[in-house]
Amino acid sequence: MTSIIVVFPKMEDAKNIRNLLTRSGFHVIIACTTGAQALQQMDQLDGGIIVCGYKMADMIYSQLRDYMPPQFEMLLVASQNLWSECSNHNLVCLAMPIKVHELVNTLEMMVQAQERRRKKAKQKGRIRTPEEQALILDAKHLLMERNNMTEEEAHRYIQKCSMDSGTNMVETAQMILSVMNA
Repeated sequence: MTSIIVVFPKMEDAKNIRNLLTRSGFHVIIACTTGAQALQQMDQLDGGIIVCGYKMADMIYSQLRDYMPPQFEMLLVASQNLWSECSNHNLVCLAMPIKVHELVNTLEMMVQAQERRRKKAKQKGRIRTPEEQALILDAKHLLMERNNMTEEEAHRYIQKCSMDSGTNMVETAQMILSVMNA
């Protein structure tokens, strides 16, 4: 579930938007008035969306955007005359005054896009170093030699043990090598 942080200069506004988003099914972590509070929350999360006004108690949106981690996106709620300076900074803008359905629809779109990117990154998988690949290959060769397995059977065996034990294939290969060489 995508985490949302709401930042507006007036706490009443931040709480109202938080409540509206919560009622709409979003996972709002905090409603705050300063960029520093938002950044502190971002450090504890692995990604999400910041919903903020143009100006907070301690900084403006561009400063917050410059400091926020890359796995976060920003939804700026500001008057349209301020949008021109926002256009080339990879953020989404909504016009003041806020229309509830526009806010909810825009956030749903951003959440779905973020979830698609996460799935795509997971599907890509982690690239193994040459040392890790060699470790897995050594474990396969040992299984093939001692248990008369084909390479495919040895690979499947390491995969299955990895899934059953909840470890990655490199750790499983290390376990196989340590047990069989002991």
